[in-house]
Amino acid sequence: MSLWKVKEWSARVGIHSQTTYRLIYAEEIRAAKRRGAGWRILEDPDEWVKNGFHKQPGFAETIKKIQTILNTSLDGDIRAAGGEREMPKGKSKTRINFGYGAIYQRKTKKGIIRWYLDYRDAGGKRVQKLAMNAVRPEEAKLALFKEVQRAFDREYAITREKENIAFKEFSVLYIENYAKVKKRSWRKSDVSHLKAHLLPYFGNMALSEIRQFQVEQYIAKRLKDKLIRNSKKVVQKSSINRELACMRKILNKAIDWGYLTQNPMSKIKLFSEKDNLKERILSREEEQCLLEASPLYLRPILIVALNTGMRRGEILNLRWDQIDLEAQRIRVEVTKSGRVRYIDINSVLLATLQRHKNSNGQYPHVFVNPKTGKPLTDVKKSFDKACKQAGISQLRFHDMRHSFASRLVENGVDLITIKDLLGHRSVKTTERYTHSYQEQKRRAVESLAQETTPLTQKQENLLHGRDTEKAMPEKVTLIPLFSVN
Repeated sequence: MSLWKVKEWSARVGIHSQTTYRLIYAEEIRAAKRRGAGWRILEDPDEWVKNGFHKQPGFAETIKKIQTILNTSLDGDIRAAGGEREMPKGKSKTRINFGYGAIYQRKTKKGIIRWYLDYRDAGGKRVQKLAMNAVRPEEAKLALFKEVQRAFDREYAITREKENIAFKEFSVLYIENYAKVKKRSWRKSDVSHLKAHLLPYFGNMALSEIRQFQVEQYIAKRLKDKLIRNSKKVVQKSSINRELACMRKILNKAIDWGYLTQNPMSKIKLFSEKDNLKERILSREEEQCLLEASPLYLRPILIVALNTGMRRGEILNLRWDQIDLEAQRIRVEVTKSGRVRYIDINSVLLATLQRHKNSNGQYPHVFVNPKTGKPLTDVKKSFDKACKQAGISQLRFHDMRHSFASRLVENGVDLITIKDLLGHRSVKTTERYTHSYQEQKRRAVESLAQETTPLTQKQENLLHGRDTEKAMPEKVTLIPLFSVN
């Protein structure tokens, strides 16, 4: 009996050597491992080709046997790259080989340990990628199996029955394993969209049953819906966009986790929101009326918003250790972009914060519920009530941020400085917040008239098409543009 090397046997059969290793570990072919020489194959390659096994290598059975390996403990070949010492940043400490691939750890610059996958696809190309959401080695091992399985399926056109999970069941997996981990606003965005609209419509459907037609029907239904509380106003298209974005993200995760093969929303286009941009700026008179109508705990919040341009969430999450009253600076940490920014404190805001600290400085957060002493989570009801009492209509809390930026523009502050204060990544985003006042536009046009000299009689005649022959000189000397030698 001849002993064949893996490369020689693979070349004789006409398959990749990595595929041969997979067959060895799945016991699809007879092989023996010799010390110092590696694997030696006992199968005759010519007989293997003659019997047609190279065309039907039994990959379904291979996957089942790999699944059996996954159900056991981590008994792969473990190699330590760093010994017993602490793992260096960016270096692999532990690598676990399974024959059909491997998993290994890496530490990021922030010291976070992540699991990575290392395998070869059906074409023999090496693939190294992050195992998303894998914290334990068992989770990384399962992710490796799914990736190898997908590679087999694509190469040999194997169709597998996906788990017929309902949308409402998968939405729970999405919230628990992704939204809560990755998104700060998961409760107000994803959960609210799901409970109010998506689950009542798609909840009992299986993921595989959701098609583009069902999504189009949902959009048409939402456009006909009326808002709650007997309002005659139709649902805003921007609201439907947020619901569709949530739905698309959930279905994309279903693809990543192996429940779907394609997203039925890939060709769904969102509505344009250009017409929804509101230019609502709070005037100085309205500001005074709003502060007078606001309860005591809301007034310093409004003053902070109007003098810093901070978002509502940034203000309510503000702590006293982020405010340096001596240096007159605020360090904004919980931001939408995830980047820390600094905002200087002006004299009006400084006096307000000093008074507020004298009465509420015993709490870690700046703004707390006066009854419970816990941090405030929302001020929508009190803000709307204050606006109603002050006689101010169509004003949102976010308009405080618009007013801050527009007042800076009115005072001649450049857009780059405003961009940094607002925490934007691009000036293009800042331009949406910088609304010029109508009076500024009038003064800008009027400034041209002040610089214009009065028209001469000749210019008046030419402007009105009058006879200007008398005003023209008797002889006109033409000066050539080019000289000809």
